[in-house]
Amino acid sequence: MSRAQVVLLSRAGCSICIAVLERLTELAAELDFELSTVDVDARAADGDATLRAEYGDRLPVVLLDGAEHSYWDVDEPQLRADLAARRREEWNS
Repeated sequence: MSRAQVVLLSRAGCSICIAVLERLTELAAELDFELSTVDVDARAADGDATLRAEYGDRLPVVLLDGAEHSYWDVDEPQLRADLAARRREEWNS
């Protein structure tokens, strides 16, 4: 069974992003998913402005397995439900 991939899109100096990262870190330990972060401004400075163009006005954004899951906060009940459904699907396949 592969672990779910959760990515937090954020930017430096964003206090809401820091709070969301702290909560996701706690949830990752509890719910066993891979957590990574992407600074959309740093990515843009490196030549790829795609994420900043798409999500820049809604940061922080939480992606689950590459799809937008929530923004401005963690939708914890929905994240728990989606992770449980993902596990059920993997067990049944």
